[in-house]
Amino acid sequence: MIFRQLFDQETWTYTYLIADEATREAALIDPVDEQVERDLSVVKELGLTLKLVLETHVHADHVTGAGRLREQTGARVGASPSGAPCVDRQVKDGEVLALGGLRIQVIATPGHTDDSLSYLVDRKLFTGDALLIRACGRTDFQNGDAGQLYDSITGRLFTLPDETEVYPGHDYAGLTMSTIGEEKQHNPRLAGKSREWFIEFMNNRKLAPPKKLDIAVPANRACGKPIAQAQS
Repeated sequence: MIFRQLFDQETWTYTYLIADEATREAALIDPVDEQVERDLSVVKELGLTLKLVLETHVHADHVTGAGRLREQTGARVGASPSGAPCVDRQVKDGEVLALGGLRIQVIATPGHTDDSLSYLVDRKLFTGDALLIRACGRTDFQNGDAGQLYDSITGRLFTLPDETEVYPGHDYAGLTMSTIGEEKQHNPRLAGKSREWFIEFMNNRKLAPPKKLDIAVPANRACGKPIAQAQS
């Protein structure tokens, strides 16, 4: 498998490129609008054909590059049925997506938002904003639910093998990856914590709204395009 971890410094967002070495078919997970030209350049330099753009959820902190990538490459955009209505393919829990010889397993992990998905490819787990490195996504907007997030992480993601590599949607401390085993042992919000404790902690964080919330959510429900443009 070809794998690249790409970074947007302004929003601390990771975008992931995965591709099948034999067929050169590629997918991008959580692309950022301002980084579309960079992403396309990497795809071209590696001799890949972009087939899929996958969203882990409707983002509130950056505008997705999915729509522009679809326009420029013909790639199909996939996301949860509970998410953006602009996607080409609604992907559901348990579904397996083919990318050449690779298989991408869809895992529903709601709680940060009601449409949150994670994607498992071989031993690599792309968790979006559900499970972060030594943290987790907030649960105070977009139909977030702390109890649901606890269940998604402990009941779904933490049941995967300990050696499963965790690649989050963001990291604010300069870390790039973790493992399920590490997070089970060292994540301060989850390791040894009860569901009741987690809910109380998450519900009392009093966080400021994301800076791009009012712009990003409506734009991302249109795959990154302004609403007027998407409906024209």
